[in-house]
Amino acid sequence: MAVLKKIYKFLSSMRFAIILLVILAAACILASFIPQGKDVDWYAATYSPRIAALITWFKIDDAFHSWWFLAITAFLCLNLLFCNLIRLDPLIRRTKDAASPGDPALANAVALEVSDPEAVFSRMRFRKPARTTQNGAQTLYACKNRAGLWGAWVCHLGILLLIVGFTLGQLLEVEYVVYGVPGQTRMIGDTELALTIDDFRVDLRDDDTVEQYVADITVRSLSEAHIGESESASISVNNPAKLFGMKFYQNATGWAARVSVKKDGEPLESEIVCAGEGLHMADNTSLVVFFNAFYPDYVFDPDSGPKTASGTLNNPAYLYSIYYGEDPIGMNVLESGETIKVNNYEIAFSDPQSYTLIQIKKDPYAWIALVGGLITMLGLFLALYVLPERVWAVRTEDGSWTMYGISKKRGTLYREDFLHAVTGETNP
Repeated sequence: MAVLKKIYKFLSSMRFAIILLVILAAACILASFIPQGKDVDWYAATYSPRIAALITWFKIDDAFHSWWFLAITAFLCLNLLFCNLIRLDPLIRRTKDAASPGDPALANAVALEVSDPEAVFSRMRFRKPARTTQNGAQTLYACKNRAGLWGAWVCHLGILLLIVGFTLGQLLEVEYVVYGVPGQTRMIGDTELALTIDDFRVDLRDDDTVEQYVADITVRSLSEAHIGESESASISVNNPAKLFGMKFYQNATGWAARVSVKKDGEPLESEIVCAGEGLHMADNTSLVVFFNAFYPDYVFDPDSGPKTASGTLNNPAYLYSIYYGEDPIGMNVLESGETIKVNNYEIAFSDPQSYTLIQIKKDPYAWIALVGGLITMLGLFLALYVLPERVWAVRTEDGSWTMYGISKKRGTLYREDFLHAVTGETNP
């Protein structure tokens, strides 16, 4: 039992909390220096084999989802929980004691003789004081702002909920990505929701720099229970929308083009393909044309290769590659009006346009973090602005009154206010 008490005392101590916070800060700093979410081969090529192995084994490439980061977070939650549990009973007792007359020998209490104690209570904005007999002497007493005693406790509770909500969100958050051009409809991951891109535009400033990316979207339910239901919104960078319980973010943009295929001179297929995607031949899926990159204003630099001189569609060109199965059979830049000929297939690129990439997130535990944030703000308000005060007056044997007052949060300022209230002077 003694060992368990020592463990419990350490886990709930401020010392342990500080250790955890230092480790957590160091982990965040380390994660900021190591690029997150890269492939194993990327780390092996960027760092030495030993460092790359350590990064992979300790999951530093995904630090905020790693076992050790979750362990630190769990211990921090335990520390906050134990800390609050230990302080709950004493805090309840302090709150009850604050509603009763204090001991005249109470440390930090201010004592002054008065002739009309009830006038002092009134000037200090207390409710009508209660009356009792304490040690044979008539006593008047009152208190206010006892909720301020709970400031630190409530703040700890809010931080605990914030951490729990954020951690659960990181672990269990569902995320999807949908991209396309206006008019296209795509399914949202494994859900029964379909997203239609109604419109996408790039707003420019007077100097032709981008001011905002805006997408108009409609989400429709295909489930039997909600068939036909739809919700629409306009989203832009830093202005997401919430539809069907999920948040939709305008995340990125890029170039798309129409890839048209003819076989033996007859149209075979025509599809909008985004840069980074490929199109399989309809009658031979082993033959694939990949749309690697787009150059709105194509120029060829002998030193650096193909590039674009501007973002304006002056001389559009398309970087493509052709594969048969896994084997590359060709790669080049195709300018406007040119075609690719592979056996009896003829492939052309046209109609360049911007596509939008929409990020979709569903965090079922976001409300816990929100409640935690609100509770934390409430705790800070109680701790900083709700100042507990207790005042009592004791009638002595000669019929005079001695007034006592105490406020643990205000110190010298409270003494001055108490003095002004007792003497009836106006506080400057």
